Amino acid sequence: MSINKKVLIYLNLGVFALMFSCKSNQAKTNTNKSYKKPNIVLLFVDDYGWSDIGYRNTTFKTPNLDQFKKESLDFTRAYIPTPTCSPSRVSLLTGKESARIGFSRHIPGEELFINEAYNIWPKDPVQRPSRNYLPLEEVTYAEELKKYGYYNYFIGKWHVGHVGKYPIDQGFDAEFGVTDHGHPKSYYYPFFKSGDPRNFMKSYKKGDYLTDVLTDGAVNFIENYDKAEPFMLSFWYYSVHGPSVGRKDLLKKYQDAGLKGKYAHHAAMVEAMDESVGRVRKAIKDKGIEDNTVIIVLSDQGGAYTNAPLSGGKKGGNTLGEGGARVPLLISYPGVTKSNSETDIPVQSIDIYPTLMELATGTKYKNDKIQGVSLLPILKGDKIAKRNLYFLRSYEDQYAAVISDNWKLIKYHSGKYQLFNIKNDISEQTNLIGTGLEIETKLKEDIKNWEMNFIPKY
Repeated sequence: MSINKKVLIYLNLGVFALMFSCKSNQAKTNTNKSYKKPNIVLLFVDDYGWSDIGYRNTTFKTPNLDQFKKESLDFTRAYIPTPTCSPSRVSLLTGKESARIGFSRHIPGEELFINEAYNIWPKDPVQRPSRNYLPLEEVTYAEELKKYGYYNYFIGKWHVGHVGKYPIDQGFDAEFGVTDHGHPKSYYYPFFKSGDPRNFMKSYKKGDYLTDVLTDGAVNFIENYDKAEPFMLSFWYYSVHGPSVGRKDLLKKYQDAGLKGKYAHHAAMVEAMDESVGRVRKAIKDKGIEDNTVIIVLSDQGGAYTNAPLSGGKKGGNTLGEGGARVPLLISYPGVTKSNSETDIPVQSIDIYPTLMELATGTKYKNDKIQGVSLLPILKGDKIAKRNLYFLRSYEDQYAAVISDNWKLIKYHSGKYQLFNIKNDISEQTNLIGTGLEIETKLKEDIKNWEMNFIPKY
C-alpha cells in the first residue's frame, strides 16, 4: 500500500474516532455538596529525569523537592504513555493514551506537516501520521473541572496547538507565558525568537530568566486570588528542556563543583526549578490555604542526560526504557496522604485526570471514554486493580511497550522484542526473551491486541 493511501486511511479513522470523543458524550458525575473542594496545583516539569532529584542523586541540589518528598506520597513507578513533549501533554489533559487520539510524536515545524491536521516524521520507519494539535472536541481536565466550579489558570509551555487552540480555547479561564514554542531559544530574555501572539515578552528585560518570570506569575496568581470558588493552577514549565542554559549564579556553583559543559547548565536549571517549587509552596502557605491545597509534581518524560540507574532516556533510541518513560511523581493531599511515604504501584499520567475529578467532587468518577484510573485509593493508602500499562511513540525502530506488574515487554518494528523484570533488573540489562517464560507469550498477545483494537491504522 502506498504512503498516500495509508495516510488517507489513517485520517478517515481519525475522524471516525473523534465521533466518539466529543464533548457532549462525556460522563456526568454528581458532586458531594457537603464536601470541601481543595485547591489544586499541578507543577509539570519538562524533561525532568527520574534520577535528577537530590534524594536520588546527590549531584543535584533540590532542597525544596527533597522536603516535599518528606511531606507527600512518592510514586516510584510513574510513567508517561507516549514519552515525548506534545503527546505527554495530551495524555495529561485528556486522561487518554495519546496514541488513541493520533498523537504519537511531538508537534514539529510546519515543514513536516502533510496537511493542516497531521505531520510525518522523515525517519519514522512506518511513516505514521501524527496530529498537529489537540482537537477542540477532546475534553480537557480544565473543561471538566469548570463543571464543578473550579477556576483554571494556566502558566507556561502548552505545545498542543497554536493560536485558536490555546489553553483558553480548551477550558482554562486565563493563561500566562503561553507561546507557539515547545522550548525557548534561551532561558534569558528575550526567550523566544517569535511566536509570541500574547506579547508575553514585552514586559521583560535583558537579564530576566524564564523560569523565574513564570514563577513570578504563579506566585502573583496565588497571592491575589480572591474568588469564592476553588482554583486549579496548572504550571507547566519550559524548563528543564533544552537549550541547557543555567542561571548564571547557580551555574558557577556547579562548575566549581566539577561539572562540565551542558551538564553543569542542566544541574543549574534543575536547581532553579526547585527554587520555583519552593516559592510556589511558600505562596500557598502565606496565603493560608496550605491545609486545603493538593500539590502534584510530575515530569513529562525522562531526562536528556544520564538517567542512571535507569536505562535509556529522551534521546538515543531507547525512550521506552525506564529512563525515558519513568518520571518523578509526588502528590501531597493534606489530611489524606501519609507524609514521607512511597508506592511502587505502576501508574501513568493518564491517571491524573480522573484523580482531579474525584478531588473536585468528593465522589467516584466514571468515564468510559478515558483510560486513566483514579489514584485516590492509593493516596488514601489502598490499592487499585492490577492492569496493563501501554506505550507507543513513532520515531524509530523501538515503538511500543507494555508493563504488567513487574514485567515489561518492548517491541520494535524490525521484529525484535525485549523482556525485563523491572523489579529485579531496574537497569534493563538482562533480556529474558526466549527463556521460556509464560509471561512472554501473554504480553506479546496483549500488546498485539491493544495495537489492533485501539491504535488508528495508517
